Amino acid sequence: MSREGQARSLLARVAREHHPATLASSLSIEDMVLADLIGRERLPVEIFVLDTGRLHGDTLDLVDRIEQRYGIAVRIVQPQPQAVSEYVVRFGRDAFYESVELRKQCCGIRKVEPLRRALAGKRAWITGMRRDQSTFRADIAFEESDDVHGLMKFNPLADWSEADVWAYIHRYEVPYNPLYDQGYRSIGCAPCTRPVVAGEDARAGRWWWEQTEKKECGLHRHEVRA
Repeated sequence: MSREGQARSLLARVAREHHPATLASSLSIEDMVLADLIGRERLPVEIFVLDTGRLHGDTLDLVDRIEQRYGIAVRIVQPQPQAVSEYVVRFGRDAFYESVELRKQCCGIRKVEPLRRALAGKRAWITGMRRDQSTFRADIAFEESDDVHGLMKFNPLADWSEADVWAYIHRYEVPYNPLYDQGYRSIGCAPCTRPVVAGEDARAGRWWWEQTEKKECGLHRHEVRA
C-alpha cells in the first residue's frame, strides 16, 4: 500500500475506533494534507487550530480556505487573556528572546495550556509530525499512547518525506501557506519563525536564536508509549 493509502486507512480507523478524535492543525503543509484527507473522505474528525495571538496573517487565512473547500467548521482555541496579559506586563511582549525559560513560558501560555483544553473529552488526537523534521522526532510512531493527556496520539505522516508532502499538495491542489514560497519550511508564531537557508534542517527557522538542538514548544512531549 502506498504512503497515501496507509495514511488514509489509519485516519479512517481512528475515526471509526477512537471517536471523538481531533486533528491538531498548525496549518502547516503536513496538516493541510491531513485536512484534505479528512475533508475528501468526510471523516467525522474535528479540526482545531491554536490561535496564539502571534500567528502570521497568511497562516490564519488558511482557516477560511479549509472551511470553504471542505465544509468543515474549524475550531479556534485561544490562550487565556489574563495569562497572556500577566506575562506581557511582567516580562514584556517579546521577552521570549531573552531566555529559553521565558520562551517556554510563553509557549506554555499560548500553546500548551490551550492544547490541554482542546483535547479535553477527546479519545485521540492526530498530528502532522514526521520523523525527518528533526532528530527529536526521528523515533515517532504512527500510534502512541499519550499519558500526558490521557488519550491516543496518531501521526499518519510519520514516515513521509518533505518531498512526499509537497507531491501530495501539488497532486490534489491543496491550499498552503504562501510563506513556504518565501523560504519558510516550518511555520509557527511570526516573531519566532524565519526562512531557512540551504543546508539547514526544516525546523532551523524556529527559535533560531537558541542554541539547543531540541527546539520544541512543549506540545509534543515524549512521555508517550508506542
